[in-house]
Amino acid sequence: MSSLQRPVPVAQPVTLTLEQVKEALGEVLEALQSPAGSARLEEARENSDNDLGKVLQLLLPAAVQIQQEVLQNYGFSPDGEGVLRFARLVKSFESQDPEIAAMSNKLKSFFLPPLPHSGLSAPSS
Repeated sequence: MSSLQRPVPVAQPVTLTLEQVKEALGEVLEALQSPAGSARLEEARENSDNDLGKVLQLLLPAAVQIQQEVLQNYGFSPDGEGVLRFARLVKSFESQDPEIAAMSNKLKSFFLPPLPHSGLSAPSS
């Protein structure tokens, strides 16, 4: 390896207990619902005009950035990969703890825009 090449850092796995996952998830939700977090998300929502492409460009990165700020305190890398690793960890605890499952669903609601009503009704039999 030449002196100009640097080894690529490998993210170390983060292991948290069920209680630590619950605590981290609670802090993420608090950050998203805080006045500053809410303002960032609302601005992104307004700028997206309910356009799914714009939601992905504006709202998703804002929500991910808010999560990154919290999750780095739990040993996750402060980037998208850290957020994905945390999401996988949360998913692994959802079936073990109904509170984590409920918190996870609440977290997902920050990312997924409400579905528009199509005006279609279920077929009657």
